Formats: sequence, C-alpha cells, structure tokens
Amino acid sequence: MPTSKLFQLLLLLIFTAITLLSFQQEKQNLSLQNNDLLKSYINKISEQENWQGEGKALYALMKPQVDFQFFQYIDSNDSNNNYTHGSLESAPTSLLTSLFASNIAETHVLAAGRLQVKLSNKALLKQTTSQFQLQLLIIWASFFIISLSYTMLTLRQKSNQRYIAAKIEDLGNLSFDAIKLSRLKSDYRVIATALEQSQKTLKSKINQLEQDNEQLSKTAFQDPITGFGTRARFTEKLNEICQPNQDEVGHLFIIKATELGTINQMVGREGGDDYLARIANELRTAFKSMSQAQFYRISTADFAVVLPNCNIKQSAQIASHIKTGFNEYQQHIGTASIAHIGLVPYSQQNDAVSLMTLADTAVSIAQTLGPNSYHIQEKLTGDELFGESRWKVAINELIRRKAVKFFVQPIRPCRNDVESYRELLSRFYNSEGKLFPTTTVIAMAERHGMSEEIDKLIVLNAIHTLMQSSSITGLIGINISAASATKKPFVSWLKNVLVQQRHIAARLVFEVNESGMQSNLSATYHFINQVHSVGARVSIERFGLGFTSFKFFKEVRPDFIKLDHSYTQGISSDPQNRFFVKMIIDIARKLAIRVIATGVENQEDKLIMEQMLIDGLQGFYIAKPTPLLLEEKNQHSA
Repeated sequence: MPTSKLFQLLLLLIFTAITLLSFQQEKQNLSLQNNDLLKSYINKISEQENWQGEGKALYALMKPQVDFQFFQYIDSNDSNNNYTHGSLESAPTSLLTSLFASNIAETHVLAAGRLQVKLSNKALLKQTTSQFQLQLLIIWASFFIISLSYTMLTLRQKSNQRYIAAKIEDLGNLSFDAIKLSRLKSDYRVIATALEQSQKTLKSKINQLEQDNEQLSKTAFQDPITGFGTRARFTEKLNEICQPNQDEVGHLFIIKATELGTINQMVGREGGDDYLARIANELRTAFKSMSQAQFYRISTADFAVVLPNCNIKQSAQIASHIKTGFNEYQQHIGTASIAHIGLVPYSQQNDAVSLMTLADTAVSIAQTLGPNSYHIQEKLTGDELFGESRWKVAINELIRRKAVKFFVQPIRPCRNDVESYRELLSRFYNSEGKLFPTTTVIAMAERHGMSEEIDKLIVLNAIHTLMQSSSITGLIGINISAASATKKPFVSWLKNVLVQQRHIAARLVFEVNESGMQSNLSATYHFINQVHSVGARVSIERFGLGFTSFKFFKEVRPDFIKLDHSYTQGISSDPQNRFFVKMIIDIARKLAIRVIATGVENQEDKLIMEQMLIDGLQGFYIAKPTPLLLEEKNQHSA
C-alpha cells in the first residue's frame, strides 16, 4: 500500500478513535447528570412519602419541580386515585439523540400506594448532543484540514518527484535543460542543487569526452600536419568508388613529395613538416573551385585527391595549376623539385588494386619527366610495371650520359685542431637538363639492382671533378650506398680506382649509412680496411639509430661518425639526448673518432653542441647546400 494511503487510513483510525473517546466522555457526563437528576427527584418525592390522596393531585404537585416523561400512581386501596401520564418510550428526534438515549426510571412506595416514574432529560440530552456535535465538527474539520493538507503536500511532492525524475531521465538522454529551482522548495531545494551540480559536472565531462573523441578521431582519421584524411579514410573512399554498383566516375590524383627525405636530412623534421604543409596548401588552392574534392595523406610522402564528376580536360587543367604552384615553391626553397603528380580516371569497372597500380605507374612516369611534372595514365599498356621499367631505362640513360651534378654542404669544425670536410650531394638530370628526385633515383636503382652503377657514377664523376678543378681544396665527402659498400666486387673496384689516384683518394671521405652497415659487420670491416689502405677515410652517417651503435664503432673504427639529426634538434631542451650525445663524444674521442652533429637549425642547439666539445657541425643554420661549380667560381674570383 502506498505511503500516502496508509497515512490517510491511519489518520482516519486516529480521528475515529478520538470521536469514540469524545462520545464516551459525553455519554459519561450525561450519565452523571442523569444521576444528579434522579437524586434530586428522590429527595423531592421523599417529602411526599405520606401521600394518601389522588395521583393526579400528586402529579400536579410534583410537575413544577420535576419533568416527567412517564408518571403512574397506583393506590393500594382506592383505584379511583390511580393516575397515569406520558409514555415509557419516547421517539428519538435525531440519530445523536438515539445514541445518547438513557432510561431514568424509579419506583417509589408511598403511604397509600406505589409511584412509578420515568424522568425526562430532554434539556440535558439537547445540551449533550449540541456539545458532541461541536466536538464532531472540530474533530472532523481537523481531520479534513489535515487530510487535505497532506494530500496537497503529497501531490506537490509527487509533482516535485516527477519533475526530478524527468530531469534525471533527461540526464540519461544527455539533455541538459536548466532546472527551475522555483518549482522545488524546502527539502527538495537541496536535491535540486545537487542535481544541478551533477548536471553541470556530467555536461562538462561529456563535453570533455566529446573533445577527446574528436581529438581521437582527428588522430585516427585526420593528418595533424596537413589536415587531410588519413590512409584509413582513403581506404574507405577507395573501396567506395570501386564498388560494382556505384555509378560515380571521376579522377584520382596521387602526389608524391619526392624531396621529403632530402629536406628532413638537411633542415630537420620541422622543415619537412613545413614542406608537407605547403604542398597541402598548394593542393587546396588548385582544387578551390572543386568543392567535391576530397584530400588524403596516404603515407609519409604521398597524397591522394579524389575528384568525382570531373572530365579529363578539367583534371588536366588542375594538374597544370598544381605544377605551377610547385614550380614557384621550388624556386623559393631551391630544391631539385617539389613533388610529382599521377592522374588516373576511375569508374565502377575498377578494382582498388588495379586503380592504385595504375596511379603508381602514372607517378613513376611523371618522375621521369622532370621536376614537378604530372602524367595522365588512362589505362595500363599491358605491362603493370611500365612505370618502373621506364625508371630502369631512365637510370641506364643517366648512367650512360654521366648525368650527375654536385652540390656541396660544408661541415664546420668547432676547434682549430679538427680537420673537417665538405659533403657532396648528388643531383641527377634527364636529357632535357631537368632534375630527377634524388631519393626516387636511389630507391629505383636499388630496386632494379643498379645501386653499384649509380655509386660508381658518383665516385668517378667526383674524382674527375676534383682532378679538373684545382681550386676545390680540402676533404670531400662522397655518399655511397651500404649495399655497395658491403659487396666485395664493388670494394675491389673502388680500391683499384683509388690506387690509381692516391693524391685524390687522400682527400676523400666515404659516407655510408649506419643501419645498412650493421647488418654485416665483417663486410663493413673489410670495406673500411680497404678504404684506409689507400689513404681515404670513412664516415658513418645517421649514427645512433641502431641498437649496437657503441659496439659497432668500437670494432670497425671509422674516421667520422655523423649523429642522426634526431639527437641534435631540440637538444637544448632534452637532457636525455644531451647525456647520450656526451657519452658518444667521450667514447669516440678515446678512439680518435671525430663526431659531427647534423641537422643544426638554431643558435640554441649550436651552442649546446659546442659546449659539449663536439668536433663539427652541419645543417642549414651552419651553411646551406650550394652548387659545387658555383662555389668553385666564387673561390676562384676571390
């Protein structure tokens, strides 16, 4: 049973009990008054105990003093004296009168007869019923007031409860409408305040969760550098446009940022991020009139743009605009190129693998056409490796033509007693004199097993340049691949070349990547030993990324080690990097190995490295790469 009904029942029982008590009290009072009335009568009739006359005369004598309901006198000797008046039973005037009805009867023996009376208590009965009615009115009016008040209070409480329940339900539905405190008073004000606070807290936490979820979504599906969609988003889109039942047609652009590796090595990761962000901005600018274009960064250096509902002529114009923007950016930063663009159509007839193969072919062909070029590949020619095959032809052609130019970036010594060198940076060009992306040439040469030929081209051209240009002085660093350095035929060839030019060999420093050398320590040791035997030197670049770095340089003993730029950049605020670099410097000094910091981009990092007594510094902050022949002319004019 609900509490409200139980209370009402209890209240009814209590007031019923009060009513009964009041009734009993009034009835008891009436009984006492009846007794007093009877005693008064007995006293009066006792005065007439010697009565011997008529009953009627006795009635007339007693009537003024006593109110009789029934009077009967029976004379024992003379029946003529008998007299009866009234009735034994009286009709009740009301229900209350019947409740308080009482029998005040008395039989008295007189001298000549017997007197039987029943006294009337109408006045007392009227007074008692009036008092009882008043009490009933007070009692049940109180009951009504209390009951009504409780009912109203209960209804109000239920209203408050329903309101609070609705607000709690709103919380479950993530609705945060303001709580009307005016509707909730008394004890519910505390609950309302707590609910309001909970509402604010929950809303704050949900907002935070939404922000965190948005951030997670951005992390998972939005590239932080460019703001483009991630590879996961692109994969979804690629599967969507390749569905057999879709009728959308359009073009897929693949943009390869071919200079990212070079820029990262020269100016560090921040410079690389700026480079990628600028490419993204150029793409947005070129596609600004195409609101339906969707942008993605699908790998470290690759972008994709899906352009639906566009014909080949419009797509070609956009590709041309992209090339123009890249050309302007290239003039600004002075790299060999910015990026290359492959353009392919798509429709419901494509599958994802074939479409990406076609796009990769288009990009590969574009890279052979010169800086920032684009190529439209509408279908495969029957050979899915057409792009790579074209690269093989292009690499063979540049080797045949000896199409390599050199830039040079100096390494500045930090002390007068330190002998340093300048690093040669190779740039390859096609028959039209347009530069190829260096990282792509190296990667394609390695893929086609042509790394040795490229390295031989670089070594021979470098030696030839030094022999022809007497104004180029000092030590010169030449980059060769680890794949070549760990092959005995190439090492034998290199030694034979250097033996014939010992005066040039004594000026050469061969730079090799640490990660490629660590995989074969015996071959590495053989390479360094053979290079040292002809007076040349060895520098291990990108040092510190391998797990066996210390053991490595203690065993092979190179002449120089070039720290990976990740240890240099931000070293002023990274105590762990400072500790690691200082440890390398101390160990290398005991082994007579020179340590060079790369990727130095600001004054703070430069000062820290100098304080740590490093041997040399290299980076855009120290000196930018310049064409070797231009430097030669400057030195000659000076």
